[in-house]
Amino acid sequence: MPNLILAIDQGTTSSRAIAFEVCDDHTLRAVAISQIELAQHFPHSGWVEHDAAEIWTATLQTCREVVKKAGGISRFAAIGITNQRETAVIWDAATGEPLHRAIVWQDRRTADVSARMAAEGHEPAVQAATGLILDPYFSATKYAWLLDKTGMRDRAAKGEVKLGTIDSWLVWKLTGGARHVTDATNASRTSLMDLRTRAWREDLCALFDVPMTALPRIVGCAEVSGESDPALFGRPLPIAGSAGDQQAALVGHGALMPGDAKITYGTGAFLVANVGAEPVASKSRLLGTLGYQVGEAAAPEVAYALEGSIFSAGSAIQWLRDGVGMISESRQSEGVAQGLKDNGGVYLVPGFTGLGAPWWKPDARGAVVGLTRDTGPAHFVRAALEALAYQTHDLLEALAADGAPPLKVLKVDGGVTANAFAMQFVADICQVTVERPAFQEMTALGAAKLAALGVGLIPDLTAHASEAPAVWTPRMDEAERDRLLKGWRGAVRAAIIASE
Repeated sequence: MPNLILAIDQGTTSSRAIAFEVCDDHTLRAVAISQIELAQHFPHSGWVEHDAAEIWTATLQTCREVVKKAGGISRFAAIGITNQRETAVIWDAATGEPLHRAIVWQDRRTADVSARMAAEGHEPAVQAATGLILDPYFSATKYAWLLDKTGMRDRAAKGEVKLGTIDSWLVWKLTGGARHVTDATNASRTSLMDLRTRAWREDLCALFDVPMTALPRIVGCAEVSGESDPALFGRPLPIAGSAGDQQAALVGHGALMPGDAKITYGTGAFLVANVGAEPVASKSRLLGTLGYQVGEAAAPEVAYALEGSIFSAGSAIQWLRDGVGMISESRQSEGVAQGLKDNGGVYLVPGFTGLGAPWWKPDARGAVVGLTRDTGPAHFVRAALEALAYQTHDLLEALAADGAPPLKVLKVDGGVTANAFAMQFVADICQVTVERPAFQEMTALGAAKLAALGVGLIPDLTAHASEAPAVWTPRMDEAERDRLLKGWRGAVRAAIIASE
């Protein structure tokens, strides 16, 4: 019997595929991987775009390479998908071709629209329905912009043009245009889905001027929603699992109980805390969102979450490497930071595409505070790494203010967690034990678990990867911690004031 899951992990900077073997004890083991970097396009300040056709080509190539490495398509039971969320795609239903570059989740081009809607008093109703604030981060204003830019409103109203997030785009391409669906976690990030009913709302679609006829059907996260075109891999595979990357990481970590939390340090950083079977309204401008939905459609098992989003995390290190050439490769950052006795009073506020939670300042930009004649490139590098911890601390403070119990363990994943200096600094500043799994691909693991559940290879989501984690415990003096946090708060205030 086939026991491999083909997990597609389509991220902001790369597309990858991983084959997971579902073992007899229901643990999952990665047996093959392929990855292709993704081109980033920045046509204007604050704008970020991807080529949806390139995303599909890279996804297909990595999947085929993994299938070959793992011994052929006969060994595979299903496909699971996880993806960069909120990124908006528009395509022609007849040709299957994108009509514009995809607008990436980081993009701020609709900031004026969000600000106008907030000024008109729409935010309380939107937040009550969706758990989300009004911000260009989410998909709805991107969809409206794409429809206006391409002049496709009439065709979209007739169903001739499709809108979707990356999961919808990939399912459409995988099924040869037979299925236009999105899972409930991705739908929860559009500003168009009711968080309690997990269905599109006509009033929200009208408010954001997005025709429901162009939107995908919402499905569960561990549900067979279609089959791949047999021409792609040699035989059809059921598409049986799907979740946005942060929700997939929540599942991958096994953060299945209220009070469990994880943070993914990738291009951005995303704290997601499981709050149980009912959504929680945040008073600290965190986001209410769906953690996952599995089981029978008539009576699904649902977990809600609170989320805090940091727009620039690993991208700050990428900027140091590619933008200003202070390091030649990202892994150098750890040694460079450790070469300094302290931060020299230098703070980097990485507001390259605005500031996310808990400030939500889309017009803010990056700032460096505390420069002296002694400041050198190493101080910039260290400040970028330290900013991860300061921003994480701010999110945990907001989570506590919303009534969440203090965390004893913070589960982490993502490329930046390979940096031991950064993880120790997170533990110190946040006063929490940091736990990094030995197997790092939590988003892909979550997608694989959902797909395995969807086709009955595992009985529930407690299946896991079995390797022991790496652990960092707090060791910083409290007075030093308070001094550093005071400096950080001053730097954030300076960045916000400079943007006003």
